[in-house]
Amino acid sequence: MQDTKNSRNPFKKLRSSLGNLHERHQLRHRPSGFGFAFADSVKYLDAGRWDSITSGNSVFLRRGVLQVIEDHGPENIEPRYAMIFRDDKPVAALAAQIVTVTGDRLSKEHTDAETGGPAKMLRRVLAPAAKKTQARLSERMLIAGNLLAWGFHGIAFAPDEDPALLWPGVAEALYRIRRAERLTGETNLVMVKDLTAQQTGADALHRFSYRPMETEPNMVLEIDPAWRNYEDYLAALDAKYRRNAKDHGKKLAAAGCVVEPLRDLDAHAPRLHELYLAIHNNAAVRLVTLPASYIPELARVAGDDFRCTVVKRGTEICGFVTTFRDGDTAIAYYIGFDRAAAAEGLPIYLRLLHATVADAINWGCKRLSLGRTALEPKAALGAKPEPMSVWLRHRVPALNWMLRGAFGAIPHAEAPERNPFKTTKEPQAKES
Repeated sequence: MQDTKNSRNPFKKLRSSLGNLHERHQLRHRPSGFGFAFADSVKYLDAGRWDSITSGNSVFLRRGVLQVIEDHGPENIEPRYAMIFRDDKPVAALAAQIVTVTGDRLSKEHTDAETGGPAKMLRRVLAPAAKKTQARLSERMLIAGNLLAWGFHGIAFAPDEDPALLWPGVAEALYRIRRAERLTGETNLVMVKDLTAQQTGADALHRFSYRPMETEPNMVLEIDPAWRNYEDYLAALDAKYRRNAKDHGKKLAAAGCVVEPLRDLDAHAPRLHELYLAIHNNAAVRLVTLPASYIPELARVAGDDFRCTVVKRGTEICGFVTTFRDGDTAIAYYIGFDRAAAAEGLPIYLRLLHATVADAINWGCKRLSLGRTALEPKAALGAKPEPMSVWLRHRVPALNWMLRGAFGAIPHAEAPERNPFKTTKEPQAKES
């Protein structure tokens, strides 16, 4: 006898899915009850109210930093801002970017400088179209976050508010921004960038047809409070890793190289940009490209929260790295080096990574955020993976459904397990 109950299950599942789609459609078109202030520049917003929400949050939400991105950032991004209110009280702030992605930024073959995270995901989703249309592909995307950095840098919630209750307001703000962009061009994809376990309540985005996709992890080195300087960090490494770190310095010194801080970034901006492009242009995906003025201007605005270390051979800079302080976190930010010099066997990249460790310790930071590329050398520093994901939705429900399935087929690199630090061996019990 046919089991009619089971035979009806597929139809029940289909009806349920269609019902959920209808419910989410209605939810997206129903006001959340919050009030909003929108702006195309951070200077148009009420500075005091913006600061009341963002103070103590990401350094990339500081008005000065946002203004640098507006004035000296990549040419293919446009800033958008929103403040979210309950009655007259500001409860959340949103810094978003509209990026125009063209085929030439996605279709380059993979190289050893693999790009991770949202950029890698976009290549998998959009690259087939890019190969067919080449540079004719032009996709506008709305990002809640910052494409010039990894991490949760696009949204801040008031400290006395429950974020879970505010995510619907964020979803409405993004919906309103996307709808307004129809005046200048269709914006199909919306992404909430780089959420970690610290961002609570984000599951509310499910109700608005956003779906999460895990990316490569952010590699994070926890700074031991006992490390008063870089030498203490070296002393904490086991013999093998400590010897390797010291060998980096010896090889550079033997080649006539010195490692030193660079304070006059303006005078060396062209060379720094050249070294940045040497790495950037070798990446498989290049969603945005920095102009030469960005790093010097950011250093000027950040002041003591920004450092640049260079490797010099004679008078020539062979490599540089920047470190940005974000509260009790140090961020190993942009890096560049001479690929020809590295091909000679000079460990420029590895030595620059160690320079960011020294910066984090000297600042008294609790952690060093190293990003989600080159996982192996960062694990060798002692960094551990911090899971990270992006939430994405398409304006067309049918395509949104297809993307949901495509996400599961996009692989991401796993961080290797390394423990470069000394371990205390437990005494072995004697056999009776």
